[in-house]
Amino acid sequence: MSQRHSGSGKMVDIGATGPDAVRTAFANQAAYCRANGAPVTARVVAALATLLDAPGSDFARRIADWPGAPLADALPLRAAGGLHALYLGGIAPDLAPIYADADGVNDAAIIAGIVRHHEPLLLPWLDGPPQTNEAGRSASFIAAMLWLAEEGLPASFQCLEIGSSAGINLMIDRYHYDLAGVQVGPNPGAMAFAPEWQGHHPPQHPIAFAGLKGCDVAPVDLTDPEQALRLKAYIWPEHHIRFARMEAAIAAATAAPPEIVRANAADFIEGELAKPQEAGTTRLLMHSIVWQYVPADQQARVTAAMQAAGTRATAERPLAWIALEANRSSHRHELTVRHWPADPMPRHLAYAHAHGAWVEWLAP
Repeated sequence: MSQRHSGSGKMVDIGATGPDAVRTAFANQAAYCRANGAPVTARVVAALATLLDAPGSDFARRIADWPGAPLADALPLRAAGGLHALYLGGIAPDLAPIYADADGVNDAAIIAGIVRHHEPLLLPWLDGPPQTNEAGRSASFIAAMLWLAEEGLPASFQCLEIGSSAGINLMIDRYHYDLAGVQVGPNPGAMAFAPEWQGHHPPQHPIAFAGLKGCDVAPVDLTDPEQALRLKAYIWPEHHIRFARMEAAIAAATAAPPEIVRANAADFIEGELAKPQEAGTTRLLMHSIVWQYVPADQQARVTAAMQAAGTRATAERPLAWIALEANRSSHRHELTVRHWPADPMPRHLAYAHAHGAWVEWLAP
């Protein structure tokens, strides 16, 4: 059973349910946001939690009576995304002082008022998990691929991504990266990333992409303004650079859309791993900030499928798995890699900022 720290340091079960679990989820999310440079989002989440004190609306009651696991379901971010969408759409300008991180503001009163006036617009935001897509995470993927190439795996990668959302990281081959001086990708690219780097620079290798394909249970079409607005609503409002990146991603997807299929993670990976693999390529599963949203039975199926495929992997047709996922005990994100047939145990390569601002490289 997965354990995480709450905002107070108390261990919590990410799969816990019930009213106490709801309160813990909001406390944990607020602490997580503060630890990751998102004080405004932390304010919104904390103010939403006050609705639980006396749930006087269908919106608040639905949150308080959440039937599933609120932390695993990212319930606080579902609610926060709905509020941000109202603000971005010009429907709830009263939220401006909170999003400006102004002092002397009664956050709870403002948000309670927004809920009273716009509840029909907010309720649908509780129906599905957040769509969080961030191009900056691709820098960590690239660093891990460089490490795999240094390990001797073919540097031509057939990438399979789960939880692709709008496929922003499936356009990884169109971006330019400066990783502590190691240059990768077209220059100029559709976007450019130069995260603050700590530790030794990653290995220097030419890499190529034999394929880029992803899945999502509810793919987002970036060329549809309404769907793009939904994705923007999940961007933490204090992270201004991410809005510029989103516009760049929209332009790139308009020029050539990424390949995304509508499927759950387990069905997609099982199907793709059953297909022939070209010699001289590395078949690669990659995902970022999505594993917690994958149901436990699907996690088990993906893991079993990768392990089974790993037994068939060869030096000419290796298999690798890159994950950039949150550790809610430390409120940090860990970049881990494993590969078959040589090294199937997970290697912790780095800590990384959730949105690509910095990378703390741990590998030599």
